Amino acid sequence: MTGDSLILNPTAPGGSAPRHGRKALDGLKGKAVGFIDNAKPNFHHLVDDLAELLVSRHGVASVVKHRKRSASIPAPQAVYADVKEKCDLVITGSGD
Repeated sequence: MTGDSLILNPTAPGGSAPRHGRKALDGLKGKAVGFIDNAKPNFHHLVDDLAELLVSRHGVASVVKHRKRSASIPAPQAVYADVKEKCDLVITGSGD
């Protein structure tokens, strides 16, 4: 990849240490990335585009996608178990 990249982190600074003490990833190359789609309109389009970019530009090895039945209910426990087993990073999201 050539040129500079700007990555924005939309999270607010926390007041305490992470609850689980997880270490930051050393990069995306060779990693498995999971997506949990909350079933709102258009998020699946964003997931498809992000997955393609993560693989083609950042060397992500695999992408796991799950879609909730509704935005108002949690994903089934099997979804959480699957991404926990298979993924180094999980992105959940909202569309509209």
